[in-house]
Amino acid sequence: MAEPIITPELRRWVVAQAEAGRRPEDVVAAMRASGWPEADAMAAMARVLADRLDPMAAERRTAAEPAGPMPEPDLSQSPPLLVIEGHPVQVLATLKRPRVLVFGGLLTAAECDALVELARPRLLRSETVDTATGGSEVNAARTSDGMFFARGETELIARIERRIAALLRWPVERGEGLQVLRYRPGAEYRPHHDYFDPGQPGTAAVLARGGQRLATLVMYLDTPAGGGATSFPDIGLEVAPVKGHAVFFSYDRPHASTRTLHGGAPVLAGEKWVATKWLRERRFD
Repeated sequence: MAEPIITPELRRWVVAQAEAGRRPEDVVAAMRASGWPEADAMAAMARVLADRLDPMAAERRTAAEPAGPMPEPDLSQSPPLLVIEGHPVQVLATLKRPRVLVFGGLLTAAECDALVELARPRLLRSETVDTATGGSEVNAARTSDGMFFARGETELIARIERRIAALLRWPVERGEGLQVLRYRPGAEYRPHHDYFDPGQPGTAAVLARGGQRLATLVMYLDTPAGGGATSFPDIGLEVAPVKGHAVFFSYDRPHASTRTLHGGAPVLAGEKWVATKWLRERRFD
């Protein structure tokens, strides 16, 4: 008999039920109510819980479990230029594996300047998601100042979010709010992954707000005098921070095999300002 297919969503749900103290027979009953044959439900639950106790097995399965639909622009005709709601966006570079795209002119100079001025009074020392607890923390690897806008907070934010949604063919409501960061001279963000580590105890709480992150869009709001490239160490790629340009990359599973390790190189002269949009599996609230 073939093994039942266990999606990342099902795996997370079964683990969450176990951590909440639900009895195995209740978990199986819930799966049967959603259409699972009893034998398959029992086998799937047993495999998920066995993997939970065997980090090596969990690692192997996570590497083999891609997500479903992914954010992706329409490049079927290999266009050098995309017109998104009347706004021209250049396609400057594409890479298939990992999926990395560089866009030119995604934002206008006026939009970049307006975002910087809106964000400036609200900047605080940047934090990162702490997947050990589900909260956030100041991290020595990230030496920038930052803030978050609520989704659709102003007309400018809403217009940029609509443009991103149309470009990447991903609903606005499946995106986190824009984060704006300022890197002063010497500031950096050491190489890291943007997905949430499924092996960490706090990840379930983070995923409850919209599922896993699938993609990242980094938009450059100015051009520093030196340094500040977005680097991808696994593939030897550096993207220069040019005002109005952006780099997009996606990761179809929460695993290092996606080769999306990336970082912000130290700023050597001037300041670097960026706006980041993270895209989730489901509606983010």
